[in-house]
Amino acid sequence: MSGHSKWANIQHRKNAQDARRGRVFTRLVREVATAARVGGGDPDANPRLRLALERANAANVPKDNLERAIKRATGDAEGQELAEITYEGYAPGGVAVLVECITDNRNRTVAEVRHAFSRHGGNLGADGSVAYLFNRVGRVLLSPDNEEERVLEAALEAGAEDVVRDDEKNFEVLTDPNDLESVRDVLRRKGLKDEDSGLDMRPATRVAVDEEGAESLLKLLDTLDDLDDTQQVYANAQFPGEV
Repeated sequence: MSGHSKWANIQHRKNAQDARRGRVFTRLVREVATAARVGGGDPDANPRLRLALERANAANVPKDNLERAIKRATGDAEGQELAEITYEGYAPGGVAVLVECITDNRNRTVAEVRHAFSRHGGNLGADGSVAYLFNRVGRVLLSPDNEEERVLEAALEAGAEDVVRDDEKNFEVLTDPNDLESVRDVLRRKGLKDEDSGLDMRPATRVAVDEEGAESLLKLLDTLDDLDDTQQVYANAQFPGEV
């Protein structure tokens, strides 16, 4: 879940637990497979695959798993065909929610997503019902140990669009999605090692929720995030204490 508050930190801790259970491995392998299916199995010619492999390697996903995923995706080995689907809906209180999934069974996935929304008082919407409330950006995460002036100078030279701080004081260098790799490469040449990088969805507007609403919303987002086919969950909520 994308967010910057003490409430969102609940999700960060949950993601760490997911990693210990191997769920992050599954998601990273699916992203590698999907990237290879869409753009081919050569990382040098496929920026999305190159980024997916880098993130998977950083998480210590076994190399054999990645090679098998690429072969299946490019038709060199038998396997289930994966499809990317984004579901859109509303949580109670009018909070917009996006759920990015990679699945081998569309009927199963939409049923599970719809059930999660209805179980927690939300509604699954039609395509386009909330997507317009979000903007896709490239994101490079830098440690708070870096000097702010150095980060800002490097980001400006790299052509980044903005630099913001998250709740843990990390620097988030935001870019046009097409410029993500070039911006990240400039930052690295400047000696700024990124903690993570990738594409993200940022809300254009936010809907304020109170403490009770935040607890209820997090239950829905946790349920959606727990689904086997979910890759990312985004919400345009403004949690208590957020600016």
